[in-house]
Amino acid sequence: MSNEPTHAQLIVVGGGPGGYPAAFEAADHGMDVVLVDQDPRPGGVCLNRGCIPSKALLHIAKLIHEAEESKAWGVTFEKPTIDLDQIRSFKESVVGKLTGGIKQLCDARGVKLIQARGEFVDSSTLKLSKEDGSSSTMTFDHCIVAVGSRPAFPRFLDIGDDRVMDSTGALSLPDIPGKLLVIGGGYIGLEMGSVYSALGSEVTVVEMLDDILMGADRDLVRPLRKRLNSQFKAIHTSTKLNSLKATDAGIVAELEGEGVDSPQTFDRVLISVGRIPNGLGIGLENTKVEVSERGFISVDRNMRTGDPKIMAIGDVAGEPMLAHKATREAKVAVETLLGEPAQFDNIAIPAVVFTDPEVAWCGLTEAEAKKTGQEVNIVRFPWAASGRAQTIGRTEGLTKMIFDPQTERVLGVGIVGPGAGELIAEGVLAVETAAVARDLAESIHAHPTLSETIMESAEGAFAQATHVYRPKRK
Repeated sequence: MSNEPTHAQLIVVGGGPGGYPAAFEAADHGMDVVLVDQDPRPGGVCLNRGCIPSKALLHIAKLIHEAEESKAWGVTFEKPTIDLDQIRSFKESVVGKLTGGIKQLCDARGVKLIQARGEFVDSSTLKLSKEDGSSSTMTFDHCIVAVGSRPAFPRFLDIGDDRVMDSTGALSLPDIPGKLLVIGGGYIGLEMGSVYSALGSEVTVVEMLDDILMGADRDLVRPLRKRLNSQFKAIHTSTKLNSLKATDAGIVAELEGEGVDSPQTFDRVLISVGRIPNGLGIGLENTKVEVSERGFISVDRNMRTGDPKIMAIGDVAGEPMLAHKATREAKVAVETLLGEPAQFDNIAIPAVVFTDPEVAWCGLTEAEAKKTGQEVNIVRFPWAASGRAQTIGRTEGLTKMIFDPQTERVLGVGIVGPGAGELIAEGVLAVETAAVARDLAESIHAHPTLSETIMESAEGAFAQATHVYRPKRK
């Protein structure tokens, strides 16, 4: 490490969707920046082992399903041939292009990228440890911690068998198991379950809570649940996994739930029960930074920690653990360092589940309004009334808007259907800018598009949506 710098105006620890945007933003404003990341390729979990590779695989899954569904439209394809090596190659090519792009942008911006593990010696010194065993120290004026999170893996499930996988293992596509058990009915489990189901696995999902995707409103989840019921072998909710045992025949799972057969044997098991922040074990106890027992770093709305030289962003800085939230926090942190009047005060952080159909929401949810007793006006527009949804044969969708009943201000938006992750952007803009129903209803939306469902949902707040008639109550 003799050729590497010994001091930097700013060190960013972690090269994920929070870390590298922070490094780039600071460099664009003339700061001397070093980006420290222990992965061989920058981009963090999202790019290397999360968001990007999973979406590449979900695209393939959607294509397989569409080829099957097209029979009803008069177009029949032969049964697809699955080439796992080629699928892996496609996935890796996508990741490789994007990680290579980050390296190029580091060079273009003058950001020094160091592949090493960072550990705090004190409030102004970082120890850098490389894979070859060499180490050195760097001092800094400021540091932004963006070390992300890792898959949660309960100890009692760690039975020392590689047939029991976390999300990283599942994304590597070791094979197509005949029977796959997915533990966890959240977005990771459902997305990966959808991929393996499309590739030919018999998928069983076990969720301890009363339903899947408990963070979303039930009316948005129902169309997805109905479709997954036809694709998966089973979805067991209110069901516990008590144990796993490795045998020559497979992984034996002891399940506990009403009407659920137990034990059952599976070829592979995916553990997808959440993620753990990486705030512990990186030397922060040698600083003034406060870290919770779970590993979250305490920050204020400017992303400042209890140590005046250290800031934190992304998964390690608190829920929700979303890549786009980390990127916004990166901007806030750097603007704070530059003395700009910045704060993380966003009220509409979109959540997207990239299953088929996709589920997306932002702002206030119906469940949250009920829990707090907040009075709201809720309007739903069924996609069965959408011309565009009819043309693509996907009428199960729904667009929902939540308004303030007095001002008609848009408080929340929820969408389920193909492309919901793209459509939610208009909802985010509406909630974040305090738009009212008429703003959306009187903005011309192209016809025929799925975006019209947002316009017609907004119409329903103060009038009748054009393509839906609801008799007025007396």
